[in-house]
Amino acid sequence: MRMLNYNLLDVFTTTLFGGNQLAVFSNGEGLTSEQMQMIAKELNLSETVFLFPPTTERRHFKLKIFTPAMELPFAGHPTIGTAFLLGEKKMTPYSHDGLTALTVEENIGLVPLHLYAENGEITKAEMIQPIPEVTDQMLDYKACATLLSLDEQDLDTELPIQTISAGIPFLFIPIKSLEAMKKIQFRMDVWQKLFSNDENKRHIFAFSVETEQEDAHVHSRMFAPAMGISEDPATGSASGPLGFYLVENKLIEHHDGLITIISEQGIEMGRPSRIEITLERIEGKISKVLVGGSAVIIGEGSLRLP
Repeated sequence: MRMLNYNLLDVFTTTLFGGNQLAVFSNGEGLTSEQMQMIAKELNLSETVFLFPPTTERRHFKLKIFTPAMELPFAGHPTIGTAFLLGEKKMTPYSHDGLTALTVEENIGLVPLHLYAENGEITKAEMIQPIPEVTDQMLDYKACATLLSLDEQDLDTELPIQTISAGIPFLFIPIKSLEAMKKIQFRMDVWQKLFSNDENKRHIFAFSVETEQEDAHVHSRMFAPAMGISEDPATGSASGPLGFYLVENKLIEHHDGLITIISEQGIEMGRPSRIEITLERIEGKISKVLVGGSAVIIGEGSLRLP
């Protein structure tokens, strides 16, 4: 009987029972993909991470990331949560004040990260994401409204419905108001009929620039049945593309330089999350995308595996 040790975290929050849940297994060596998938399904969190030694020099760890239904090439809150855990558990050296750079491997490739600390305490983890790309555009506002149990007039039809990807494609649907965001009821029957068979339309991200928190810029909800996630309280891998959408469609005014956008998510689920998106723009083009936030280690445990 093999005992597998893991930590539980809440990610993109500074308080217990907020943010997005994550399990990180400290040693995945010897596990098959089938076993890791079974464990992720058993825990039934939105994502579960397994750590492996790096395959190249000067990399800190290799991450294998699973939802209850599938392995992911890349994901935001597991990457941020794992980086935070590595610092908190002293599994990687870091500066006790200021910024420390580290790099992990994922199926998408190398992911550069930053750890921020004050007085020896980790305050934030941040990842550098690939520059997002628009991969598709959808013109059927009525179908998207029906998918979300909204009226077509609840959608902002002056803005595009676009699929944008920084490794995983998300379909971004602009909603006019916070009131409409709270009315959303995701319809699986519509999703299965009209969205599920197109990889550019499977993962649904609805947003509004009306927010609950004064310092937030965008209110977000994400639905990913194909990943085994009915709704996600915090989606780091979609946040870089979200920032890209907001800037490129002029919902947030931005000239050359750095801009930070705060996305609030998970509020309707009772798991409020706060995601920090930083974009760098040079000569009118986005040249760097960073997504970061804090995390809380909520517990630890072990799992028996024959």
